[in-house]
Amino acid sequence: MCFLRVVNCVAGVRKGGKVKVPLLDLRFQLEGIRDEILKAIEDVVDSTRYIMGSNVSKLEEQIAEYCQTDYAIGVSSGTDALLASLMALGVGNGDVVITTPYSFFATAGAIVRLSATPVFVDIDRKTFNLSPNSLDEWFRKNQKEVKKVKAVIAVHLFGQCADMDRILEIAGRYGVPVIEDAAQAIGARYPSKSGVKKAGSMGIAGCFSFFPSKNLGCMGDGGMITTRDASLADKIRRIRNHGAYPKYYHSIVGGNFRLDEIQAAILLVKLKKLEEWHKARQKNAEYYNRKFENTLIETPSVAYDFDCHIFNQYVILVPEKRDELRKFLLESGIGCEVYYPVPFHLQECFRYLGYKKGDFPISEFVAEHSLAIPVFPGLTEEQQNYVVDKILEFFNRV
Repeated sequence: MCFLRVVNCVAGVRKGGKVKVPLLDLRFQLEGIRDEILKAIEDVVDSTRYIMGSNVSKLEEQIAEYCQTDYAIGVSSGTDALLASLMALGVGNGDVVITTPYSFFATAGAIVRLSATPVFVDIDRKTFNLSPNSLDEWFRKNQKEVKKVKAVIAVHLFGQCADMDRILEIAGRYGVPVIEDAAQAIGARYPSKSGVKKAGSMGIAGCFSFFPSKNLGCMGDGGMITTRDASLADKIRRIRNHGAYPKYYHSIVGGNFRLDEIQAAILLVKLKKLEEWHKARQKNAEYYNRKFENTLIETPSVAYDFDCHIFNQYVILVPEKRDELRKFLLESGIGCEVYYPVPFHLQECFRYLGYKKGDFPISEFVAEHSLAIPVFPGLTEEQQNYVVDKILEFFNRV
């Protein structure tokens, strides 16, 4: 049965030919800034100041300004950003943190590392972000447990902000702080009732990852925490350095969560190009949207204005045979990936929580039908046409 319209051989691709299309190609990012990055690294090497130097301080200032917040604290990874934020809020044994079951593992892993209990609520069918309706329902149905809730983690998945006005309003009724897991969303915007806000500026803390595949990625691991709360910022600064302030005096126990100078220097160079790279991703996303129009491929839902979404990933939903499609695309030279194949509540390590298949049907549906395809800056029209052609070719066969 033919599920999709038949398409002709795309321009620039020979019939039966193969075009190599990686899921992500970072070489484009280096064009024009390679020498500047090498000079920045060389300057750090020559300075012999490799930890917590001037580059980290500059990056913190620039990220705070870019994210429209008051403070930014550089840390060692996006995972450690979540961990340090939860530690700063005093999350520990016996506490509950509510979040989504559909995200990268660190979202839930950071909670469990502090001996707290993750409680999951389902996602919104269109945005894949935490559903305010599901959050509201949990609070209404679990009044006796509310006093244990220390935080809500709202994930801005794939580069689009969760519905923060509603999430903050619901959590605020119960005096629960909201952490933004913005690992994939630096620069994403949200049209709040009080004006357009940047990811990381709305909750008590915003957590960012600079993993190389992110829109703003370093050449190793790195992360950042943003906040408007001066006392929380001070506590996080101490937590990232074993809880010490001043040096060798420890009023609290922290960790080794420091961002190193070389990664900060690289990020300072790349930050200047970030908005340009966002626009390239948005342009590529718009092109896919047009190409998949009037097909059974479900393109990413844009909940707000199009330029609010930064498309860290371009994730489609396919009607059936997702895994077979993925195999076919990989064999055709097209990079693709499933983000994420197993929701948290079905992960073996969380079996003790007592969840079962069917508890979060939307998360399970998206996990079974979603597929990320290339959207990186530098992706050519020929490559995009090849990706679209191969996806439609697959469904025309089945």
